[in-house]
Amino acid sequence: MTTALAPTGVSALARITAAPDGRGGTALPLRSGEGPFALRRTRSADPSCARVTLVGAMSAPLGGDRLAIETVVEPGAALRVDGSAATLALPGRTAEPARYDVRLDVGEGGRLHWLPEPLISVRGSELHQSIRAELAPGARLVLRDEQVLGRAGEEPGRLGSRLTVYRAGRPLLDQRLDFGPGAPGWDGGAVLGGHRAVGQLLVVDPALADAPAAPRVLGETAAVTPLAGPAVLVTAVAPDALCLRRVLDEALTSLSW
Repeated sequence: MTTALAPTGVSALARITAAPDGRGGTALPLRSGEGPFALRRTRSADPSCARVTLVGAMSAPLGGDRLAIETVVEPGAALRVDGSAATLALPGRTAEPARYDVRLDVGEGGRLHWLPEPLISVRGSELHQSIRAELAPGARLVLRDEQVLGRAGEEPGRLGSRLTVYRAGRPLLDQRLDFGPGAPGWDGGAVLGGHRAVGQLLVVDPALADAPAAPRVLGETAAVTPLAGPAVLVTAVAPDALCLRRVLDEALTSLSW
């Protein structure tokens, strides 16, 4: 883990590595985090799966910050990463935007649940977020990505997000989102339609090759879309974070994974 305070903000990198422990479980040979990251090993309901909870140790990301998390799940290992609280993108002392980059690498037969709490875009902030996942052919992934545009009663900051997923070296998903002041049409009827919470749930599982999920709508503001591979994407908008989480949880239950 390296943390530095540059003139424009904090630069920090956290790393997690999960590996089989030889006894049917998963060990964590690398778990490092300082500065805005505190990584706690917490109790898992699945004895084969290690669990790490991301605890915010300081307010971040602020304007000018450069934050990154790198997670590796070695072949045959299982890992769940979740969070203790929402992440707030906040304005800083500089006009520079903040960056928050997540890199996920899952080996053959590995399994990763990436389930952080929502990212809240606070008025006056600007954040560029990226999530990139590299999956082996036999890897499994559940990834939840939620954004809340503004705190209660306030307008959001500017938030740009990119989610890219590669399986066996080939692109599976490349999605860009852009919200807030200066983003064209972000609050129109064709995008959010006045809603302030938006989320994606991605499930990648080799079993979906033989039993693909059927496309369907979930209520009035969510949809299930099979991807060109053993994967399915659920996209949803909602008036608030609580409603959004309810929709995505119901979708995950219906996918039985």
